[in-house]
Amino acid sequence: MLRLRGVSHEGSSAANTMATPAVRMFRRLEGLFCVYKPSGVHWKHVRDTIETNLLKGVNSTPAQPLPHEVRFLAQPNSGTETAKGLTLSATLAPVLSSHPLVTGPEFQRMRVGVGHRLDAASSGVLVLSVGSGNKSLNELYNTRVTRDYTLECEFGTATHDFSDTGRVVEKTTYDHITKDKLERVIAMLEGANQKALRMYSNLDMSSQEAYEMAVRGLLGPEGKSAPILTGLRCVHFQPPSFTLEVQCLNETQKYLRKVVHELGLELRSTAACKGVRRTRDGLFTVEDALTRNHWAAADIMQAVRLYHSKRKRKPSKQPIQKVPLQVPDESSRPTKESSSVDPVQRIVAGSSS
Repeated sequence: MLRLRGVSHEGSSAANTMATPAVRMFRRLEGLFCVYKPSGVHWKHVRDTIETNLLKGVNSTPAQPLPHEVRFLAQPNSGTETAKGLTLSATLAPVLSSHPLVTGPEFQRMRVGVGHRLDAASSGVLVLSVGSGNKSLNELYNTRVTRDYTLECEFGTATHDFSDTGRVVEKTTYDHITKDKLERVIAMLEGANQKALRMYSNLDMSSQEAYEMAVRGLLGPEGKSAPILTGLRCVHFQPPSFTLEVQCLNETQKYLRKVVHELGLELRSTAACKGVRRTRDGLFTVEDALTRNHWAAADIMQAVRLYHSKRKRKPSKQPIQKVPLQVPDESSRPTKESSSVDPVQRIVAGSSS
């Protein structure tokens, strides 16, 4: 929602010529951009801060000259011998009713849209939109865009909310866990999610259409579906700490913490998530994100310009490298009791509740 005093931001080319500097600046701000949301800050606070900064920037542009009107002012007659009276003289005077101190700032409110949100404990890329970019934001998320996350994890503790700051409900040992065992569980989980991805796509996997969509990277669920991990790998392993890189669809940050918890259970231990950091959201990467010191109108205008130029280029898909599935040895095979329940089904059931 845009509230504007006395002028509309939409119109013909003639209206563009007559637009005020504030309106011309607003039009250069219309589009998508991304910022880096720090952990411990609610996304609404980020949005409100950027909206305030944009209003300050737009309303600080040079004001239009005040319109003038002809006024007839009475002046005393300068004649000495004739009868004293008044004469009228025409003069140009500014229209003070149009002064900014009377009317207030030209832009009273500016709606800033928010894409896939991050909870307060998470950090990373947060996509925002201004003006006509709100429509582009809806169109963007109607497509199957994936997001990348980096998860900082730790073995040995289970909490009520799967984070390291939650109430501790269990402590376990983790000396028996090796990177090889972790990668086997990751490969099993990734394979199950690939099966779920094909199931939710509602396509015949033997058809030409499914093949072409898979080649173009467009194979995915139709509409809303359960969270799906399209890529998962361990990039750092130094017990009790380990780091995961995740590529996913329809996820929430709570679901990702749940995945870490389930990995710990599959390894006959426990695990908690110490941090969730989004590194990519569709076209936007962490390199594009504006840090808190650059949430000003000039920096956002440059970021929007970069988005428009990037949108003209075909995005390059760089999926996370998949870990090959290895056959586990007898000592690491799960028992019949623990393997009777699919870990993916257990995670999905937990996220739906």
